[in-house]
Amino acid sequence: MDLDEINLEAEEAMERAVSYLQHEFASIRTGKASPSLVENLDVEAYGTSMKLKQLAVISAPEARLLVIQPFDANTTQDIAKAIQESRLGINPAVEGKIIRLPIPELSEDRRRELVKAVRQIAEESRVRVRSSRREAIEAARKLQKEGKITEDDLKIAEKDIQKLTDDFIKKIDEHLASKEAELMRI
Repeated sequence: MDLDEINLEAEEAMERAVSYLQHEFASIRTGKASPSLVENLDVEAYGTSMKLKQLAVISAPEARLLVIQPFDANTTQDIAKAIQESRLGINPAVEGKIIRLPIPELSEDRRRELVKAVRQIAEESRVRVRSSRREAIEAARKLQKEGKITEDDLKIAEKDIQKLTDDFIKKIDEHLASKEAELMRI
């Protein structure tokens, strides 16, 4: 392994941390309907756990309404049950083969709770990025101990890894600020 590979691995790990953050943020509702709100819910159907997006078409015909149309009408009750048991706080309305999810307006207290949750997710992502930095620096130090790189190369590598870390932390903070603003917007 050389310094380029170490940097590449660190960058990929940090990219995964930001992707995780974006995925988690998408599942936090902001008061407007979005299929990403429910598409990754686990639904017990056919004797196994499946993602909702594998079982139904999810659409948002209005700003405050999601419509779920199961591919198989037999899974309608399973989907409704999974939505009720989720942490979304939305009550599904089953109408024949269609499930309607009216998205209520968020209260001020609920908005503050969601902001706290968003900040926690962002901190988890920052921890992942810092962990990737630590692993990359340890790998570079190991190369230096083995005599494969000089001490100057190690210092340059540490500086590069730190810059990469700072860039990804900045991305996380930007996503966090955007999501907080979206949550607090009425």
